[in-house]
Amino acid sequence: MTLLSSITSPEDLRRLTPQQVETLAAEIREFLVSAVSRTGGHLGPNLGVVELTLAMHRVFDSPKDSFVFDTGHQSYVHKLLTGRQDFSALRKRDGMSGYPSRAESPHDIVENSHASTALSWGDGIAKANVVRGLRDRHVVSVIGDGALTGGMAWEALNNIAESQDRRLVIVVNDNGRSYSPTIGGMAHHLSTLRTTRGYESFLDWGKRTLSRSGAPGRFAYEWLHGLKKGLKDVVAPQGMFEDLGIKYIGPVDGHDIEALEHAFVRARAYGAPVIVHVITEKGRGYTPAEQDVADRFHAVGQIHPETGLPVAPSRFGWTSVFADEIVKIGRRRPDVVAITAAMLHPVGLAPFAEAFPERTFDVGIAEQHAATSAAGMAFAGLHPVVAVYATFLNRAFDQVLMDVALHKAGVTFVLDRAGITGEDGASHNGMWDMAMLRIVPGLHLAAPRDEPTLRDALRHAVDIDDAPSVVRYPKGAVVEPIPAVETHDGVDVVARHDAVPATTGKTAATRKVLLVGVGSMTGTAMAAGEALAAHGLDVTVVSPTWVLPMPSALVKLTGEHDLVVTIEDGLADGGVGSLLGQRAVEAGVTVPVVPLGLPTVFLDHMSIDQVKATHRLTAQDVTRDALTALALL
Repeated sequence: MTLLSSITSPEDLRRLTPQQVETLAAEIREFLVSAVSRTGGHLGPNLGVVELTLAMHRVFDSPKDSFVFDTGHQSYVHKLLTGRQDFSALRKRDGMSGYPSRAESPHDIVENSHASTALSWGDGIAKANVVRGLRDRHVVSVIGDGALTGGMAWEALNNIAESQDRRLVIVVNDNGRSYSPTIGGMAHHLSTLRTTRGYESFLDWGKRTLSRSGAPGRFAYEWLHGLKKGLKDVVAPQGMFEDLGIKYIGPVDGHDIEALEHAFVRARAYGAPVIVHVITEKGRGYTPAEQDVADRFHAVGQIHPETGLPVAPSRFGWTSVFADEIVKIGRRRPDVVAITAAMLHPVGLAPFAEAFPERTFDVGIAEQHAATSAAGMAFAGLHPVVAVYATFLNRAFDQVLMDVALHKAGVTFVLDRAGITGEDGASHNGMWDMAMLRIVPGLHLAAPRDEPTLRDALRHAVDIDDAPSVVRYPKGAVVEPIPAVETHDGVDVVARHDAVPATTGKTAATRKVLLVGVGSMTGTAMAAGEALAAHGLDVTVVSPTWVLPMPSALVKLTGEHDLVVTIEDGLADGGVGSLLGQRAVEAGVTVPVVPLGLPTVFLDHMSIDQVKATHRLTAQDVTRDALTALALL
């Protein structure tokens, strides 16, 4: 029996000897590599926080003490120590979430994987504990150095510092990385702290040395201690934190359990907000991760545990198409610049950065700043391309609306992983963008269906200089090209099917159905078109690359059919189909428009195909809904 299998709760952990805890740490790393290599998931971040999480659970009392993990992708070790050791269905349907989940355990609090939020959560919980008179409870917020590049974290720090009665411990997990190496002023400051001798160590030396000199020495020590601020700036510039009024402890070796426990005991006893600065190594203890310069195996698919190599080679993906085309655009357009929010490699901007380093700007985890900074660049004569995951643009909606659109700024937003992303769950599904952005005046939005339309959309987007433009595409491999058989004022017809006489049931060979496949749902629309033709219907399948503003040609086509069904991987309520129905009514077109898309709910983690099946977005579902709308079933 392994030590890990004997741990069913944090209480079991606290009974272990220091030597047993070291053994347990090694077992946890071995377990993580073995388990995550079979399922895929966030491997590097969890390998880096093994000792940190062990020390937290040995010193603090979860769930009485609240643990809040910023982003949450480093919570696998926390799950193991709180009774969840079945990783066989990690990130799979009915299996364990890849993030903290309240449905799984009372030890989990924040399910949202968006960064820079943990300090605000911690501040709120700590305030509530004070109001309720719960003086024996602590809140521990774990935030990475990358997340400290987000402005929301500093808004929280400013508020946390205003009161000294909140038992809040802020653990800065400093590994010099977010997805990729962390950049910016905060990164430079923390780097200085990592490589500079600690202030407390200096004072301890001074006290020991000068106290031997009698009264003069003691006077000199007190004088030095009185120059506390100046010494900090010279010896260990943690003064930035303490200037806010927050006690600072560290830097602490994040892989030394004894040192971590000592720091946490001091922090717990302080009785007011404390920052514990912990130095960790992402991917610690797993050679393939340690040698991965790009992101230390931040997230992996199924891999061979011995080598770290993928079990199956990845197919050419949407991100790779963008990465290639934006470099081509950059060579042709010296005014085009690229902006990323701490995700240079994940969104495909690394090749652009290599080709044009002076035209690439990584702003850290600060999507709001990215959008408004882009507006400023546009004003000054550049054309910025801001590449983010679709779900992360939610955080910058006000800036897109008021800073970019209001000022008619020519800024292009490229939304990777738009639509259904599946295994990462509710906070990663990029399903909100089209419904959210359709209310932005003047905004242009493209939903390409394949590689050629993505490349064309990008080239067109950077030519729009008087309004925001958006190009969205899904997660995963690119489908085979879907050529247009004809085009009507920018709306591509990708298939036409004459009615096939049905052998049974009601028929209506003269009835005409228009299927509108939005972006990645074009293939589904084409499959449904064939099925509807077999039911005796004339079917036209279209795939409009640009869906905002609503193409007038699409409204015109609506009036030429008896039924229109739209299929999109965003919200049905307020989405593209809903807008088409609205525009048709405004144009006096009475043809019914059935918008099919995702419901306005948070989706559980499961595969992309399972999401489509669960929410009736398969070709069979589309066929049935169309027939029902025509009363042919």
